[in-house]
Amino acid sequence: MQKELFFTLLDTVIQTPKRITVLSHVNPDGDAIGSSLGFSQFLRKFGHEVEVIVPNAFPDFLSWMPGAAQIHVYDKETEDCDRILDQTDCLAILDFNQPSRAGLVQNKIKSLKVTKILIDHHRDTDFTPFFCFLSETEISSTSELVAETILHYGDRFIDETIATNILVGIITDTGSFSHSIFRPETFSICAKLFEKAPSYNQIHRLVYDTFSEDRLRLLGYSISNKMEVLDEFSTSIISLNKEELASFNYQVGDTEGIVNYPLSMKKIKMAVLVTERQGVIRFSFRSKGSFSVHELAQKYFNGGGHTNAAGGTLSCSFTEALEILHRVLPEYKDLLNKIE
Repeated sequence: MQKELFFTLLDTVIQTPKRITVLSHVNPDGDAIGSSLGFSQFLRKFGHEVEVIVPNAFPDFLSWMPGAAQIHVYDKETEDCDRILDQTDCLAILDFNQPSRAGLVQNKIKSLKVTKILIDHHRDTDFTPFFCFLSETEISSTSELVAETILHYGDRFIDETIATNILVGIITDTGSFSHSIFRPETFSICAKLFEKAPSYNQIHRLVYDTFSEDRLRLLGYSISNKMEVLDEFSTSIISLNKEELASFNYQVGDTEGIVNYPLSMKKIKMAVLVTERQGVIRFSFRSKGSFSVHELAQKYFNGGGHTNAAGGTLSCSFTEALEILHRVLPEYKDLLNKIE
């Protein structure tokens, strides 16, 4: 949908006060939380009654974000969340475009016969038609799309709270502006946000400098003891089973960012983090250059995402999951070794 049409249709939704529910994806990250909070706070300026729901818990290092304490977690507050969804007039889906990414909420949202809005930056949308949607894959984050949406209505709608939340989303989804920057407008938008937000140093510290001792020791163990380097495929794999995670008192978000460390090696073109959690095996893929981990994750691991960042899951044993990963690598050997 063209932006002009999206804004026109969105305008018809937000000009009359409604009960609106903002929903993001399972295992919510900084972009999911930042975009959801920022958009919900913007909607409240128009007099809407807005609730934010996520399928399951988000990382503790995001709990300081303005409004985070009011987010409803579906798997802990199922009855309340179902009541909110049953009473909503409009559902805003942010930072995901596949029903399965809604986790336990997916069947509920499929059955809702309400106005639905989508704002997302992932590939391969697979939802029933929306009343309006803004879906652009060459954008750093959903938070950037939310910022662009709010700025369409004017700078006056950006306050310190909204600016802070959206900046967290952009910062975390770009690795502190180290990747996924496709256009200069990203920096122009951030400049406008920083006019209203606290300093970048303060936001960065709150996101990245609040590790627990256990989380830091888990990072060290992952690199020192569990990092496998496969020179033949220019690939590195870090694998952590449930016992290993438990030994470091694993909390939601403790493995965030670990997958990026192997990519700091010049010879590594793809990094994979494999973890065993909640009865499934989770994969986080990162790559350099033109190699699409989205295609790999989609083809073999029931996942997807972006060209250089994707995820997936398998329902099998931890050992079998690693065997599958090793088995598919030869198919991509030439592509991986071709990347400069």
